[in-house]
Amino acid sequence: MEEFAGSPADRYAAARERARKAAAQPALTEFVDELEFDLDPFQIDACAALERGTGVLVCAPTGAGKTVVGEFAVHLALRQGRKCFYTTPIKALSNQKYNDLVGRYGAERVGLLTGDNAINGDAPVVVMTTEVLRNMLYAGSATLQGLSYVVMDEVHYLADRFRGAVWEEVIIHLPESVTLVSLSATVSNAEEFADWLVTVRGETTVVVSEHRPVPLWQHMLIGKRMFDLFHDAEAAQKHDVHPELLRYHREMLRRVELAGGDLRRGKRGRWTGPYRQEIVERLDREGLLPAILFIFSRAGCDAAVQQCLAAGLRLTGPDERAEIRTIVEERTKHIPSEDLQVLGYWEWLDGLERGLAAHHAGMLPAFKEVVEELFVRGLVKAVFATETLALGINMPARCVVLERLVKFNGEAHVDLTPGEYTQLTGRAGRRGIDVEGHAVVVWAPELDPRHVAGLASTRTYPLKSSFRPSYNMAVNLVGSVGFTAARELLESSFAQFQADRSVVGLARQVQRNTETMATYAGEMTCHLGDFEQYFSIRVAIAEREKAIARQGVQQRRAAALESLERLRAGDVIRVPAGRRSGLAIVIDPGTGGFGEPRPLVLTEDRWAGRISGADFTQPVEAIGRVRVPRQFNYRSAQDRRDLAAQLRRVEFEPPERGPRGRSRNAAAADDHELDSLRASLKRHPCHRCPEREEHARWAERRHRLERDTEGLRGKVASRTGSLARTFDRVCGLLTDRGYLTEAGGVTDAGRMLARIWSETDLLIAECLRRGVWDNLGPAELAAAASVLVYEARREAEDRASVPRGEVTDAIDATLQLWADLRDDEDAHGLQLTRELDLGFVWPVYRWARGESLTKVLGSVHGLEGDMPAGDFVRWSRQVLDLLGQLAEATGAPDGVRRTARQAMTAITRGVLAYSIMG
Repeated sequence: MEEFAGSPADRYAAARERARKAAAQPALTEFVDELEFDLDPFQIDACAALERGTGVLVCAPTGAGKTVVGEFAVHLALRQGRKCFYTTPIKALSNQKYNDLVGRYGAERVGLLTGDNAINGDAPVVVMTTEVLRNMLYAGSATLQGLSYVVMDEVHYLADRFRGAVWEEVIIHLPESVTLVSLSATVSNAEEFADWLVTVRGETTVVVSEHRPVPLWQHMLIGKRMFDLFHDAEAAQKHDVHPELLRYHREMLRRVELAGGDLRRGKRGRWTGPYRQEIVERLDREGLLPAILFIFSRAGCDAAVQQCLAAGLRLTGPDERAEIRTIVEERTKHIPSEDLQVLGYWEWLDGLERGLAAHHAGMLPAFKEVVEELFVRGLVKAVFATETLALGINMPARCVVLERLVKFNGEAHVDLTPGEYTQLTGRAGRRGIDVEGHAVVVWAPELDPRHVAGLASTRTYPLKSSFRPSYNMAVNLVGSVGFTAARELLESSFAQFQADRSVVGLARQVQRNTETMATYAGEMTCHLGDFEQYFSIRVAIAEREKAIARQGVQQRRAAALESLERLRAGDVIRVPAGRRSGLAIVIDPGTGGFGEPRPLVLTEDRWAGRISGADFTQPVEAIGRVRVPRQFNYRSAQDRRDLAAQLRRVEFEPPERGPRGRSRNAAAADDHELDSLRASLKRHPCHRCPEREEHARWAERRHRLERDTEGLRGKVASRTGSLARTFDRVCGLLTDRGYLTEAGGVTDAGRMLARIWSETDLLIAECLRRGVWDNLGPAELAAAASVLVYEARREAEDRASVPRGEVTDAIDATLQLWADLRDDEDAHGLQLTRELDLGFVWPVYRWARGESLTKVLGSVHGLEGDMPAGDFVRWSRQVLDLLGQLAEATGAPDGVRRTARQAMTAITRGVLAYSIMG
């Protein structure tokens, strides 16, 4: 701490003030004395509130130092001889925080509990994922005794639509004696969230800071020129873009227009902008490395590293390269040498030694951790990352680059929100190292700098609950507090708190829409007849035409799939569309498994891989044949070259001129219902009105607004008491299936369900009850269990193939149980159990049987090639987690529990063993 300079009287007054504070806040004084830096005002305010005995909600930007408040809660617990739990949303962040606290308080006083690790769980300070704490609360764990503080790091994660409910469950269920420390990114409705915390947790102090300890400068990169987004701080507050940037933006748009839109475009017609190596070189010249370059695609991240390597980019010196190699070899020495090649080790190491790396979920966890360590040490200078890096992991940079402001959210390509932009760019500026941070957005013709200014200036975003009752939650609540109290608990959730507040605004919007529709109805009035009736016929015609078009697409797709079933090895076919269009030889027809056939083919350019029915719009026909050698190995470049050469010598048969799928127009022309509607339209008196189309425009506006208004009315109806109603439906289904009694008690089956934590919890319980897995061996059980946890990335479209035997029957039975359950859910007005995915059955089966990593990763072929090692490890861990639950499941057959333990042993080897150890 810096010594106060001044007169003796001033120094005496300062000393008295310090003594007064030490007497009022002895714990905070002790804590501050142990630190090597001064606390910011918001940190002092939050810590002082904790020492006064209130809960706190701290909202501050990324990198502002929120976790210091959590560490003070740890200090208070140890000082009082009580316990503190420090919860995080992801295992990697838990591991990181555990190491931080061990470094400060020693391994004997700190524990770690995640799905992969259980270290010193009875310690006074335990770091854990939020799910672990939720499970403890439902199980009434003895570990909760003496608990005084719970830190919820990244509490804004309760908005996550997949896992957010866990945060609310914990906040609601924690004993009243526990003080809650909530740490959040800056959100625009902090007061609303705090109001809810007061209702469920008691007195809560809100501390909001929008101050970044390291100032952030915003830029746009256009070609080879970099511009400031704003002229100064005042312009930033007003969203006023730098005039020089706007002028050059308009000039570049003119250049693109004059070039006919072809100025530096990629294969798909998308603007490519400066090449990645040019961006990195520019950052290097400007002194802006180390940098994180966010690319919202795993393949894009890997490709960026390859592009930089191909361009000869090198950002490290000889000493740094030697240090990098030493660290990498030390951190990966436990990986078997035979796995290194399939893991892409040598290419990865080449990039690291040049100061370049990718970081995404498809990478092996051990590789990602090495990248993180080397980046923090300043040895890796440029990391190409997906947005998953923005959550929690401590990897600050001097500069952050956003290549695009659009990302795939799992369903569609959507614009980044202001909150996402803030979180991503918040990585820029290392506290205590950089004087300022820099965020750079790469320009494209469709990207207006004013849009970027809006994102950059809107630094907050609302926190919205994603809470909903689940089957597991229902049996746990009913079992612990009874049906009536459980219902009341749900009504005290943040989701219900927000719903009750939001209904007022929705109802007001419905009223405004109704008034507007009345105006539109007046404008569409026709003197010849009822125009609303006439317009309804037009709508019916449009809907019928769409239905016919959909039916035609389905028929053509069915015919194409049926033709794929008839293919044999050696058939030469023509792939009409997609990246693999052209001639191809069928190596393996890809039939016999579950799902659609996915032939393994060899194309003219010697690519070998599986194609899907999506590549064929019409039935496929063999136009020739070649002999495929019995020992043909499609992984061998020589074998591929030799077989592809035969395509040049094939005599092609003329295609048969059989009946083709009818066109949309032809199908529509033969539809009697459509004919009848069109005739009714022509007979209607409004059809002859000279102002018919003007009336129709108003009718279309009214039709759209009416559709929107019905949606709003549905929201109003569903939000008021919606959670309680959903809970009633869930309990009704559970009662019908024997998990709850009519009197509101929990049965033996319900107690088994209460200890199953999964998105498919009820289906897992049904499989156990119905004996679906009773006759399976370890590898087969792992394969069958994977169906209940695996979800393919959309672009992967993994082949749904399964081994023969008992496992096929088990999967068939699981699929039937799922179909029955979905029917039951439909009858109860529920949609809780997602569709099943068979894409991981084959890989985990082969792995559990002891096959090599090379064969296993190659057994799943998507559009991007074999399964990435990181994905294999991640999904294998999910399978392991479920097997662990089966092994401990109350009421599960002893044979299944024993087999589950054997399956866990079979899986935990090689890449899985060292990933878990790491």
